[in-house]
Amino acid sequence: MARNKEGLVLVLDVGPSMHALLPEIEKVCSMLVQKKLIYNKYDEVGVVVFGTADTKNDLTVEVGGYENVMVLRDVKVVDGDLIEAVQQLPRGSAHGDFLDAIVVGMDMLIKKYGPTNKGKKRLCLITNALTPIKDPYEGSKEDQVNTVAAQMMTHGMKMDCIIIRANQDWGVRKEIVKENDFLLDVFSTRSSSKKVYVESATSLLGALRTRNISPVTIYRGDFELSSKLKIKVWIYKKTSEEKFPSLKKYSDKAPPTDKFATHEIKVDYEYKSIEDPNRVVPPEQRIKGYRYGPQVVPISSAEWEAVKFKPEKGVKLLGFTDVSNIMRQYYMRDVNIFIAEPGNTKATLAVSALARAMKDMDKVAIIRCVWRQGQANVVVGVLTPNVSEKDNIPDSFYFNVLPFAEDVREFQFPSFSNLPPSVQPNEQQQQAADKLVQMLELAPSGKEEALQPNLTPNPVLERYYRSLELKSKDPDAAIPPLDETLRKITEPDAELLYQNRAVIEEFRTSFELKENPKLKKSSRRVLREKPSGSSEEGEGVSDVGQAMDAIEYTSNVKVGKIGDSNPVQDFEAMISRRDSPQWITKAIQSMKDKIFDLVENSFEGDTYEKALECLGALRKGCILEQEPKQFNDFLHHLHKFCQEKNLSSFSEYLMSHEMMLISKNEAPESDVPEHEARLLTVKKEPKAEQDPETVPLDVGRL
Repeated sequence: MARNKEGLVLVLDVGPSMHALLPEIEKVCSMLVQKKLIYNKYDEVGVVVFGTADTKNDLTVEVGGYENVMVLRDVKVVDGDLIEAVQQLPRGSAHGDFLDAIVVGMDMLIKKYGPTNKGKKRLCLITNALTPIKDPYEGSKEDQVNTVAAQMMTHGMKMDCIIIRANQDWGVRKEIVKENDFLLDVFSTRSSSKKVYVESATSLLGALRTRNISPVTIYRGDFELSSKLKIKVWIYKKTSEEKFPSLKKYSDKAPPTDKFATHEIKVDYEYKSIEDPNRVVPPEQRIKGYRYGPQVVPISSAEWEAVKFKPEKGVKLLGFTDVSNIMRQYYMRDVNIFIAEPGNTKATLAVSALARAMKDMDKVAIIRCVWRQGQANVVVGVLTPNVSEKDNIPDSFYFNVLPFAEDVREFQFPSFSNLPPSVQPNEQQQQAADKLVQMLELAPSGKEEALQPNLTPNPVLERYYRSLELKSKDPDAAIPPLDETLRKITEPDAELLYQNRAVIEEFRTSFELKENPKLKKSSRRVLREKPSGSSEEGEGVSDVGQAMDAIEYTSNVKVGKIGDSNPVQDFEAMISRRDSPQWITKAIQSMKDKIFDLVENSFEGDTYEKALECLGALRKGCILEQEPKQFNDFLHHLHKFCQEKNLSSFSEYLMSHEMMLISKNEAPESDVPEHEARLLTVKKEPKAEQDPETVPLDVGRL
């Protein structure tokens, strides 16, 4: 028996009220088998259907009763025949008893495994629970359910109950629905059973746990609050991205008569010398190297081991902080869950007390984690309390990894509040947008929330599995079109859009679309062909001062200096170079020199336009490279330079085109507040007949 082999019995309602839903049930059950063939090929699955006119099960023969319950397939290892069986479910004509079907499924698992395989025996019930169960010979229905639940616990069985409730079902015999829901709740409280209600085919596809993943701890040990206070905890993954199954290379060269051929391909690599291509370099003569600027630094395996950071295994508390201080965008990677060591009462009480105290005070914990001995990195993360609402589930913590400074990406974008009123939405436009958002509400009142993460399968993976199943039967089979159930995950609801077409039309007509000629050219080409100082269309250099379009500097040519013909293009190419950190500093300094040169050598302002264009490019580059102080200091120095060289006309030129300092709103590294970014005190040169005067100058209008 495989170590993690699961024994599963599908208990499916095929009665008359389920006929419309059976095509979707067939899809989800075949998907379950397909995944088991890929990931758990030793698992064993049986199928029981109820609501059929015929009766076929061992209990009917042995003790009588259990009518309208049919064993469609005994518990056996998954294979292609099982896929065909669940894709052709019978359509029953009788009202089935889900409790009888559950007992038949339990009997199959007990006879197959006996007292072994505890915790790996599972029942999966899919029904709408709209028909009543039979009255027992003795006691009440609740007593009967309690007895069955106790037997489940004794034999280590789990059960998943998927209750399909379309909207039209709620008006059908409410007293029966209420009673059945109560009995299924008893299973949830008295045994290891989970109950899920679904309303759509999409939710059904995600509700059935098609892949059995055994829980594995990533850490077991002490949660150290201080040197004298430690709590025993276990840590599991709460979420983890599901990957595509690994594809391997196979060969058909093995003899057809070789029954033991694996057909796998083994790949070997040979390293050869550049000087002598025929000579193979043995492992002892090879060494890894790392680029450091233009050179490659060789580092041996011994040196690499010596330089590695080798922290001690453990989880330590660093401190607490307010929930509001940890922003959602800082969460990285998968989510883990911290629980107290099972069976450790003191640890359970300690975790619960700590979690409830943190929740009451709106605090989270910052902790340092090294999951295993010899781990090469340290993880710093945040613990969020998870206080349970159920008495039989203990409190716990959710853990999210936090970024270090090197992991954070700071991209600056303009604030809408800085835009002129002409490009901000008016009241009518805002109302149209509000209606559109309300129309596309995923959780409307009285309905199931659409696209719940725990009920929404990955459409890419699902489509892959279905295609793989077709290819297993016919290698030349064409890729099928996207299934309608999966299409509802990837596309908006067409019926909803049709019903609310008036709202969509109102939103469309509220915003007049105009062609933007700038979009026909790249941002760099616009800067070259249209000087930043141009006042065409009433915009001028305010675009340079306010619009931070986060131009992605790219260059195929490694420019080493700023020339005279295309200084802006040369500057962008230099500052985008990453072969050395010195290029950013060199590009900024070279552009400063170019601006001084253009201003000083101008004749009646003939180079002011080009100087302004360069200044705008420098401003944008300093924002993107987080060097606002360099630009602000330069702008002060440039103005002083103009006063000393009797070039006040250039200061006035900058004033007319609203060139301003980089504010803190545009770049967090700046120390200039927004209200001061436009203001700069400028000393005019004293006239012969007047005293020097100090004039406030708006650097936004410098």
